[in-house]
Amino acid sequence: MVYRESIVFETTGEMHIVDITDEVQRIVERSGIEDGIVHIFCPGSTGAITTIEYEDGLLYDLPNALEKVAPKNEYYRHEERWHDGNGRSHVKASIIGASLTVPVENKKLLLGTWQQIVFVECDVRQRRRKIIVSVVG
Repeated sequence: MVYRESIVFETTGEMHIVDITDEVQRIVERSGIEDGIVHIFCPGSTGAITTIEYEDGLLYDLPNALEKVAPKNEYYRHEERWHDGNGRSHVKASIIGASLTVPVENKKLLLGTWQQIVFVECDVRQRRRKIIVSVVG
């Protein structure tokens, strides 16, 4: 059986990190699936899904680390095609990834104690995001 819903929200732009754990958990509960997996997917090439401990230190550290990997002032050949200033956005999102799969047991996400599911906005501008959540069991 597969149950699917979407989560829709607005972001404020580059490196806005949104905790979606509670909404994913509510979708799992509504699915009626006791045991299986939940797959969280971001359509689009400048958004990413991962897990972190959602606390102020890491909300600073993750963007800071990604800035070192794909710096703002670097030249990106992506600009030659689109001239939209977000070459680094695509690089950051690709490194993190567009999806995550989490085990489900007794209608509960099997996450670690300090582990939350987050969306990371890598685009340089505000976006309306739609995240697809599929529960399989």
